[in-house]
Amino acid sequence: MHFVEVILPLSLAKTFTYRVSETEYHYIRKGMRVAVPFGKSKIYTALVIEIHQNKPTLYEAKEIHQILDENPIVTEIQIAHWQWIASYYMCAIGDVYRGAMPSALLLESETIISQKPAIFVDESLLSDDEFLVYEALQQQNSLKVQDIINILNKKNIFPVIQKLIDKNILVLQEEMLESYSPKLIRYVKLHSKYDSNEGLEELLATLKNAHKQKDIVMRFFQLSASEKKPITVKKLTEVAKSTSAIVKALIDKEIFEEYYIQVDRVNFSGKTKEEQLQLSEAQQIAFEEIKKCFSEKEVCLLHGVTSSGKTEIYIKLIEEYLETGKQILYLLPEIALTTQLVARLRDYFGNKVAVYHSKYSNNERVEVWQQVLEHTPKAQIVIGARSALFLPFSNLGFVIVDEEHEQTFKQVDPSPRYHARDASIVLANNNKAKVLLGSATPSIETYYNTQSGKYGLVEISKRYGNVMMPEIELVGLKDKYFRKRMSGHFSDTLIEEITTALSLGEQVILFQNRRGYSPVIECLTCGHVPQCPQCDVSLTYHKHKNQLRCHYCGYSMAKPNNCHSCTSVHLTTKGFGTEQIQQELVELFPNAKIGRMDQDTTRGKYGFEKIIDSFKNREVEILVGTQMLAKGLDFDNVSLVGIMNADNMLYHPDFRAFERSFQMMTQVSGRSGRSEKRGKVIIQTYNIEHNTIQQVVHNNYEGMYKEQLYERQIYKYPPFFKLIKLTLKHRDFDKLKEGSMWLFQVMQLNLTIPVLGPEEPPISRIRNEYIRTIMIKIPQNQSLQGTKKTIQKMMNSFESVAQYRAIKIAVNVDFY
Repeated sequence: MHFVEVILPLSLAKTFTYRVSETEYHYIRKGMRVAVPFGKSKIYTALVIEIHQNKPTLYEAKEIHQILDENPIVTEIQIAHWQWIASYYMCAIGDVYRGAMPSALLLESETIISQKPAIFVDESLLSDDEFLVYEALQQQNSLKVQDIINILNKKNIFPVIQKLIDKNILVLQEEMLESYSPKLIRYVKLHSKYDSNEGLEELLATLKNAHKQKDIVMRFFQLSASEKKPITVKKLTEVAKSTSAIVKALIDKEIFEEYYIQVDRVNFSGKTKEEQLQLSEAQQIAFEEIKKCFSEKEVCLLHGVTSSGKTEIYIKLIEEYLETGKQILYLLPEIALTTQLVARLRDYFGNKVAVYHSKYSNNERVEVWQQVLEHTPKAQIVIGARSALFLPFSNLGFVIVDEEHEQTFKQVDPSPRYHARDASIVLANNNKAKVLLGSATPSIETYYNTQSGKYGLVEISKRYGNVMMPEIELVGLKDKYFRKRMSGHFSDTLIEEITTALSLGEQVILFQNRRGYSPVIECLTCGHVPQCPQCDVSLTYHKHKNQLRCHYCGYSMAKPNNCHSCTSVHLTTKGFGTEQIQQELVELFPNAKIGRMDQDTTRGKYGFEKIIDSFKNREVEILVGTQMLAKGLDFDNVSLVGIMNADNMLYHPDFRAFERSFQMMTQVSGRSGRSEKRGKVIIQTYNIEHNTIQQVVHNNYEGMYKEQLYERQIYKYPPFFKLIKLTLKHRDFDKLKEGSMWLFQVMQLNLTIPVLGPEEPPISRIRNEYIRTIMIKIPQNQSLQGTKKTIQKMMNSFESVAQYRAIKIAVNVDFY
């Protein structure tokens, strides 16, 4: 008996055993995909992780359906890394597999219904519905379930299908669909019969009266003479200002022949810069220190102030690793950043740079996957957001995690809830590669690891080209409102500074960490605030679309003209978002060109590129945005940054609120004055004396680190304790309350460490599900793996209690 052990792309923690023939047993290797039947009628793409001869004891092993690959598409190092993620972050291995693979490589089964061949059907015995299905199958040989729903115009169509199967008219078959198809480009060449000179004369005679066709042929000759390379139909029609219909007519006349060449979807064509990159003195020192650090330690932190030129150091290090033939992974927290960086890296490395993130289409991601797997020169450097660490590296030598402090490196939903920085350090360790973490405001955990000697530390305290750090000015909102020196949400100081910057032809960035127009609409008569019917939040007003939206579940409604509670027409908005700032700017500076960058304006594949390019090309003078602006973007003409309200970040119910506020404000400030002239930052706040704000003004990272570390130790938070957060959800409030209490009490009895809860979070209902959270704090001196096993056992026993089985539990390890 021969068997394979496989992972299925479902939220299942265990692997499954399937039977294979002896021939298949010798053909299949670890990391190949096989199609397997699962459940009653479904077929899934499973991944082989083991080949063995041990018969399963609990069930009869089914046979596999077919083998999908000729060679493994996942490496053994990857499988080991995925198993580590599943065990460390306490999630199902199936979740990791589904999250890691481009979905085009995970085939889905679709039920296909077709008619049995060569049978006689007595149409008089069919009901109306059955006849409609039968008739449709005469027109085309197979239908999908959805097609039949459309034909019969009703949802419950299974009885009809069942009757036709019983009458031996239909058969069901599960069909596997390979959704990836290579991209083909259409080229044309002159038909072989016109190769000689006589042939050309004959050709011109043929086209004597067809002027448009003749024009295209002449253009074709011009192009082939000047370019000396194959000519695409697209290029030919553009140059000749013609249409593809005329080209088709020439193909039909056998004047042109068409042919296709497979190309990569993500292609770079351009010149690489010839001159060598010159590092400044401070950069050169840092570069040497990093190399020295790597001889002793696996991980090094580069702590350089904003605009100190960290990217140039990365490029120099990449050059060194490229010479050894190694692959390089460059992780970034935001897709917006990849846009700017790809252009810079391709200037130096040309076509060796591949990009991988979720705004790329499925087929584009499959291509990068294949290139990395085959270790082609096109994918020696991979830039991407967190999902890029799942690629099948076979020769990884160097990992860069830029802006390592960013919370977007932590996946929140769906599972696996991994942290890309930590997972990439483990990946590098498996590949015996080095890791460089870069940040102007490192996370407290990372900085703590450098202080305790676990990581190396290299610091740069000067900006590149000795540009001065920006001057930061605090504006007290309380005083400004009292003295009536506010226009909307702008203080007179900020308005003056914006006016000055615009008059000098410089650009301005304004930061407000909330999208939409206003977070609350309130009735002045009765105080009613429109709430989301499915979540415990007020609806955010979006003026542009004149609607109220929930930012948690997407529910929206038109803006009411009167109060839903007391029908009063006196409604007012409270609070402000990027949309409102943009509108106030239009009134204050009617001649300025104003742009906005938030989740609403960056939808679509090239959303970021459009906004960033227009700002870089100085088509936009003032850019308003959310935290997307705070991350590593490089604009040399920005002389002023305004933070509209520093307080709403400080008072979040979160142990990281002060650390995050410091990072966010420092990073936003760092966008100012990145070339010769010293930049300026205006921070509007109600709380000028607040410690964190003062630390930002004095760029005092050390002070912030020591203060926060002291508090973390007292209150048992990272880096001294590991946090695991359990989130329980259910539609029935009482059942959830009872279930979460049961789990909490079991945990308190069995764990000797702090267990807090069950707590209602600030937003205690989302999408009609009530939420409770339990927090477990694991001290440094306690076995992490052992504690996790105990927690997992308790969760298993919780799920075995019948009345609690419907309660969903999400586990978030290293809750950030």
